[in-house]
Amino acid sequence: MSQIKTVFPVTKKGESYMKKTIRDIDWAGKKAVVRCDFNVPLDGDTITDDIRIRAALPSIEYLLENGAAVVLMSHLGRPKGEPKPEFSLAPVAKRLAELTGKEVKFVPSDVVVDDNVKAAAKDLKAGEMLLIENVRYKAGETKNDPEFAKELSELGDIFVQDAFGSAHRAHSSTAGIADYIPAVSGFLIEKELKFLGEAVNNPKRPFAAIMGGAKVKDKIPVITNLLDKVDILIIGGGMAYTFFKSQGYSIGKSLLDEEGLDLAGEILRKAAEKGVNFMLPVDVVAADEFSNDSPYGVYDVDEIPDDRMGLDIGPETIKLYTDTLKTVKTVVWNGPMGVFEMDNFAVGTKAIADCLAEIDATTVIGGGDSAAAVAKFGVADKMTHISTGGGASLEFLEGKELPGIAVIDDK
Repeated sequence: MSQIKTVFPVTKKGESYMKKTIRDIDWAGKKAVVRCDFNVPLDGDTITDDIRIRAALPSIEYLLENGAAVVLMSHLGRPKGEPKPEFSLAPVAKRLAELTGKEVKFVPSDVVVDDNVKAAAKDLKAGEMLLIENVRYKAGETKNDPEFAKELSELGDIFVQDAFGSAHRAHSSTAGIADYIPAVSGFLIEKELKFLGEAVNNPKRPFAAIMGGAKVKDKIPVITNLLDKVDILIIGGGMAYTFFKSQGYSIGKSLLDEEGLDLAGEILRKAAEKGVNFMLPVDVVAADEFSNDSPYGVYDVDEIPDDRMGLDIGPETIKLYTDTLKTVKTVVWNGPMGVFEMDNFAVGTKAIADCLAEIDATTVIGGGDSAAAVAKFGVADKMTHISTGGGASLEFLEGKELPGIAVIDDK
């Protein structure tokens, strides 16, 4: 068996540990209880995007090929602790069978783990798969209920954490289960931590972070942590207007995060102290209303009309940002430059996506809207890594310890 050692940068500032992966286990005769992220979009019983199922396949196939019996678990949607048929994982079992060409046993249960599920898990043989019902059918899941965690642990011998999108949650199926059986990571978690960890803790320089989205307050911990690490910090999206306001500019009807005003000024001071090239837009696209059909124009940031709202970065900013990005060797991108869902205000976000697709650099996309943007503009395959967890990647970039990663056994 391969004895590849993988360094896992854990999210405690300045620390890194060796964590066990599925490569470190002799799976012959063992059952793996694997936490996946099968939280897929559904239209009735039809899965409209199976990328999260495909992302789990390398770990699942490795386990099956190396003699494990595999019990799979995940959440889907927010059934809020009650069995709701529209959130059943049955469609996932069907799609997983199609993708693997193997049978996926599925035992529906309103309580997730009942006698039928226990029997199916017990009878599972090497090379076979069982998918259990949506773990959030059980109210104890999100409360990290020890009793439910123990029930899940009794379905197998070793816990495999491979759901990065849920790793920032201390739930029974992501963290609590590791109190009862050994825990290792799957390949998806390994890849997430490799790229996010190396980008943040050991980047090739110059290192740039691009921060977009709406509220400054939500991104303050991320920006503060990154100020100690990056050479360049590029700001776009709705949060830019709070920075403008903190500098005394009129922002018209643009989005303002009142709570973030003082914090924005503080961040600008810290960036100056640390010698970080802190880049704000120099011009914006502003419209009468929040609508793709609204009349709009391009304005310098100190000339935004009182009756208009900023919805994208302008052409001068696009040139400034893309010229800068062509000089860097590592980029982490979290948050769009504007309202990219509307074509008239997607120009800035598309320009950044296209630029990252072309430059010779490590490009890490921090999930969420940024991942949606690179997919929309057809350049997802040109990125070094696209995170599968928006919330988890944000907390990682903040420097937080993720509960679902912390429970993985050290080597």
